[in-house]
Amino acid sequence: MDQELFEIIRKAKQGEKEAFGQLMVRFKGTVFRQAYAILNDPAEAEDIAQEAFLKVYYTLGKLGNEYAFASWLSRIVVHLCYDRIKKSKKEKEAFNRWRDEGRRNDSCRQGAIEHKQLQLNIAEAMQELSPEQRVVVTLRDVQGFTYDEIADIVQVPVGTVKSRIHTARKALKNLLSG
Repeated sequence: MDQELFEIIRKAKQGEKEAFGQLMVRFKGTVFRQAYAILNDPAEAEDIAQEAFLKVYYTLGKLGNEYAFASWLSRIVVHLCYDRIKKSKKEKEAFNRWRDEGRRNDSCRQGAIEHKQLQLNIAEAMQELSPEQRVVVTLRDVQGFTYDEIADIVQVPVGTVKSRIHTARKALKNLLSG
């Protein structure tokens, strides 16, 4: 992160609303994508993004180190997503709506249809993973976090992160090849 961002975070910690607004603008896409990758539902992801920024607004003063902001924010998003998954039985319904929407796009070119089908197959396979596996695979393979960063975000040892990723990738390979 750059020095300008650290200054914005520092000002937001001191209660400057304009600085907090700048943080929201900078991170809203990242937060939404992370939540969407875990929940696979744009409406749920939008709700999580709003909840995350609300939580950040009220707890930013507790952040000890501005340099840890991005991983702290990711941890908030992951935990909110976990809570949403635990509370809601709608996970499967959300996937089915997304899959059905993809099937309605029959007028697309064949290449686009094949690409969409691959996306659906991957999304369907991802839904077969445990939430813990889905989160670490998303953080590593979609968002590019390091093992150490993921361990910090989900608050488990690095070895556990590596094990979950290995197990998840193996399961995905089996699901997609069979």
